[in-house]
Amino acid sequence: MMLGLAVGDALGATSEGLPPHKRFERFGEIRDYLPHRWAGNRPVGLPTDDTQMAFWTLERALEDGRLLPERLAKCFVSRRIFGIGNSVRGFVSNARVGLPWQEAGVESAGNGALMRIAPVLIPHLREPGPDLWADAALAGMITHNDAASISACVAWVSILWRLLGMRRAPEPGWWLEAYVDAAREIEGPTLYRTRSPHFGHYEGSVCDFLEQEVARIAAEGRSAREACDHWYSGAYLLETVPSVIYILMLHADDPEEAIVRAVNDTWDNDTCAAVVGSAVGALHGREAIPARWRSGLLGRTRESDDGRVFDLLAAARKRFG
Repeated sequence: MMLGLAVGDALGATSEGLPPHKRFERFGEIRDYLPHRWAGNRPVGLPTDDTQMAFWTLERALEDGRLLPERLAKCFVSRRIFGIGNSVRGFVSNARVGLPWQEAGVESAGNGALMRIAPVLIPHLREPGPDLWADAALAGMITHNDAASISACVAWVSILWRLLGMRRAPEPGWWLEAYVDAAREIEGPTLYRTRSPHFGHYEGSVCDFLEQEVARIAAEGRSAREACDHWYSGAYLLETVPSVIYILMLHADDPEEAIVRAVNDTWDNDTCAAVVGSAVGALHGREAIPARWRSGLLGRTRESDDGRVFDLLAAARKRFG
């Protein structure tokens, strides 16, 4: 699960934020790490904020034995975050002027909490219970104190938990149903507007958008690229969640292709690929992630701590596995 997240993030890191057609014009179809300027232009996997914040969450869980939101918040504030998003930057600013962690998170439906939520599950592997859902909500609200974000974090943890117990990919419709079933009550009657010109009329919840638009696009048989272009696929949950769900509906049975589609077919491709990677990693296991991606991942969480990702995973297996 965590390795899939790190690999997806690293594959998308060097072309993040480009429209898919512009990315293809510049790089062709991306199926491997691109040369990275922070690694002497070697084609290796380096992290963005997705990997950093996810593995720092795991690091704190190893230190503390469970989620302690105040300590995790202090970790996020005290370290350099690569490609920090606006919402996390707002949280950091609030915390640095003295707001407690409960009040420092901004009201944002960005995807910056969803991208790092997977490790919240790990301390609960032996004894899952209600505390897992509380931890998912609290971990998310540290930076993004918003109904759509908190519900997305809880829903994604629920999906990952269920995937860990599966032996094969679920039917395509499962992804949509599993997300909406877990998120709807928490999200409540929130109203969000789309940024895509195709949906200028829409104002409603993320769950309603998924049920209306993802189901319709699936019925039309659109490709991942067509679908993600249609509703846009930036760092906004009304775009990220449909993109992730639809890619998994089409490609969850093929971990490599699922991550490749997220890397190539979305705008915020490092985060979409990290979230997709967490799902296919949880579902299919480590060996299903191509060996060339695993060997090319430097495993950093900071500027030069090569191998830290792998050390944390080994420690987590020993403590929580």
